[in-house]
Amino acid sequence: MIAITNTLISDDLRSVCFACDLPACKGECCVDGDAGAPLDEEEIGILEDCLDEIKQYMTPEGVEEVERVGVFDYDMFGHYVTPLVNGRACAFVYHENYIAFCAIEKAYKQGRILFMKPVSCHLYPIRISHYNDFDAVNYHEWNICRPALLNGKKNHVPLYIFLKDSLIRKYGDAWYKELVEAVEKEQGNHCGDKETRRVSDKTLRGQKETRRRGDGEIER
Repeated sequence: MIAITNTLISDDLRSVCFACDLPACKGECCVDGDAGAPLDEEEIGILEDCLDEIKQYMTPEGVEEVERVGVFDYDMFGHYVTPLVNGRACAFVYHENYIAFCAIEKAYKQGRILFMKPVSCHLYPIRISHYNDFDAVNYHEWNICRPALLNGKKNHVPLYIFLKDSLIRKYGDAWYKELVEAVEKEQGNHCGDKETRRVSDKTLRGQKETRRRGDGEIER
């Protein structure tokens, strides 16, 4: 466990190798499950303001659902989440070549909105639990992400590097720098040695840049 400011971070962020492999998993995390993606309260207002721009990339079923219930619903614990279509796929999902993509992120990449996507989606497979005095930052293991585990192990990409952009988005550059320093000091199981992790960071950034120039796959 790593403690930084008001966060407690699971050792899984350094020990688990993980890198999304969309051609293999088909974006199933956006389709499977019993609840939508967690939403912060301020994200609800952002989605409501941007909805007209997002709708053009949504499926008819998704549009119908958000018009029926709004841009958010509640999970079994009463937390805000994105609505589901027929209790399964997120209402903001659309498909290309049998792969699930995010209509919110599509609108963002097309320059129509300034909001990338819910931070919980950006952070997945990390889930954050909020307590009175701290956030617990934990890895959520799910069998549909097995291709990402295999891809991460093959390329020696630990979670904290794969999720660099989203962790900085959530907690800031200074926090992330502390995390990296803490990970490097920790003894025990790591996903790859220090030099390999540096190379994997550069490789991952190169792969993301290639995708931006290519077909616009979802990036973490």
